[in-house]
Amino acid sequence: MTIVTENPLLVGKGLPPFQEIKPEHVVPGVRELLAELEQELTSLEGRVTPTWDSLVQPLDSLGERLRWSWGIIGHLMGVKNSPELRQAYETVQPELVQFANRLNQSQPLYQAFKELREGKAWESLEAAQQRIVETAIRDAELSGVGLAGEKRERFNTIELELAELATKFSNQVLDATKAFSITLTKTEEVDGLPPSLISLAAQAARAAGEEEATAENGPWRITLDYPSYVPFMQHSTRRDLREKLYKAFISRASSGELDNAPLIERILELRQEKAKLLGFESYAELSLTNKMAPDVEAVELLLEKLRQASYEAAAKELEELKTFAAAQGSGEADDLKHWDIGFWAERQREAKFAFSAEELRPYFPLPQVLEGLFALVKRLFGVTVTAVSGKAPVWHKDVQYFQIADETGEPIAYFYLDPYSRPAEKRGGAWMDDCIGRAKVTEAGTTTIRLPVAYLICNQTPPVDGKPSLMNFEEVETLFHEFGHGLQHMLTKVDYPGAAGINNVDWDAVELPSQFMENWCYERTTLMGMAKHYETGEQLPEHYYQKLLAARNYRSGSAMLRQLHFSFTDLELHHCYQPRGEETPADVRNRIAKTTTILPPLPEDNFLCAFGHIFAGGYAAGYYSYKWAEVLSADAFAAFEEAGLANEQAIAATGKRYQDTVLALGGSLPPMEVFKAFRGREPSTEPLLKHNGLVSAS
Repeated sequence: MTIVTENPLLVGKGLPPFQEIKPEHVVPGVRELLAELEQELTSLEGRVTPTWDSLVQPLDSLGERLRWSWGIIGHLMGVKNSPELRQAYETVQPELVQFANRLNQSQPLYQAFKELREGKAWESLEAAQQRIVETAIRDAELSGVGLAGEKRERFNTIELELAELATKFSNQVLDATKAFSITLTKTEEVDGLPPSLISLAAQAARAAGEEEATAENGPWRITLDYPSYVPFMQHSTRRDLREKLYKAFISRASSGELDNAPLIERILELRQEKAKLLGFESYAELSLTNKMAPDVEAVELLLEKLRQASYEAAAKELEELKTFAAAQGSGEADDLKHWDIGFWAERQREAKFAFSAEELRPYFPLPQVLEGLFALVKRLFGVTVTAVSGKAPVWHKDVQYFQIADETGEPIAYFYLDPYSRPAEKRGGAWMDDCIGRAKVTEAGTTTIRLPVAYLICNQTPPVDGKPSLMNFEEVETLFHEFGHGLQHMLTKVDYPGAAGINNVDWDAVELPSQFMENWCYERTTLMGMAKHYETGEQLPEHYYQKLLAARNYRSGSAMLRQLHFSFTDLELHHCYQPRGEETPADVRNRIAKTTTILPPLPEDNFLCAFGHIFAGGYAAGYYSYKWAEVLSADAFAAFEEAGLANEQAIAATGKRYQDTVLALGGSLPPMEVFKAFRGREPSTEPLLKHNGLVSAS
């Protein structure tokens, strides 16, 4: 008797059974699913009528099944990457793209959406429903529904190639990051490094096969992974090793078999061709059709305003750094190089504010930081977060699972947290993703609300030598940032999948809740509530808190200018750059650098080859979104400052208003309407410049 085991990727609902999913499930699972969905789509096209129930609901059902299965595969590509999974993913990706094109270009569905918008039932739809319909029409048009014949064929070929190029780009960055390391064997080579990094480097050496490696005697392995790279650049006294590591970092994925430069050229060429097919002058114009910013000029105006506010500050910061290095008797001062900036900036911070970033680590163990974060969301939104590990399958032993409950104790959402760096299988950076979205579900005549579940992924310092993960302050801010994204997904009150949580939120508004949460890392009640020594439980001493506040805007001009450099470069590449013209993408970046960097990039700097945000993520012609949304988030936090951060009643009332608007409404209304519903007016840039110390706070 043969027992047929169902493919775990075809369950289609509930929490993913991660322990059961293997790479060999991907190809047969996706093909079986696509065959079923093809039949469903054909059937729907034959019977569709322009009503919500016969058009949107069955389409949601079809889309949800696809998102559930493909979402799991995409998630595992980010957190548990392997050659076997890659091969399976790349085998079925073209088939998935072809189905997506077929779905997005369906004339019967497109016409039904337009008839629904123009019909008598339109006025009876809720605002969220109307926005979903409007978005479906726009997305169909941006997906080539209006194209025919050779133009449609060409469009679909472009979509297929772009998907493949993005996957290859991301994989090559991961491989290039993983491929480089420096093994140090002499104590003078680790001079200046903090104990936390020395322990991490010994642990990395053991993982690489150096079984005898210890923190005391080495060898020590330094990698391009952030928890290793950043502290090394800040603390190593060995200028030659800093140079070696820096040059390896800026040239990732730019040579040999892992060279992303040809991929960049091709991606930009295809994006421009796609935009022209759809009737746009540039890919940037296409990109802005689903963003808050009205046009490219409006983006440039904002970026230029911020550039003018930060450029002189950044230039002054570099001169002050040179003066400081010279005062220390450094021979480097006259000729500070890129690999010297992090080192001397850290020494200057220590001298200026009398503390080092490393001194704070013992006060930020992950369990304590989570406790402080959860106390904040209870204070702001009245919700309770509880660990419920063991109640959900996980993809790695370090992954935790949490429940969010409302004031009555009723569960309203859940989330996974995958906190630690795993360079062998996990891509760098930090992100939030949608595991399950909130929706109204009817089964066997009973309607219930399906609760949202989020993935929160970080790449922070892992536990070392029996100690918990001791976080630097930047890692604390990153965790708060991703949790802000998670809150918008989890605290939504919209029951339609097309507009629940982060769905249908304009891309340049989606960073509002995440950047908003970062502000609370400096707020006294929050910070002092979570900053406790991992061994003694002692609260962060007051003098450290004051120093942390004083150092908040240290080199803020340089930090802002760096983000603006990326934003201007991204916009120029997608709006003005001409493929096969006189300039290469690297030439464009270097030209932009003349007004957006103080130290121009080195000749070997191929940062673009690792710029996954715009070449393998969703930020193409949208990297400016971080700054656009930071204007919104700073203004949103200013509402709490105006209410009085010491006034708990006012904080709770403002938190309730923020929850009921920014978090609850998701993509059900245009983001400007959502912001005005919270703030009572349009946003101002003043709070952002004040928070960055670039204008007077008076």
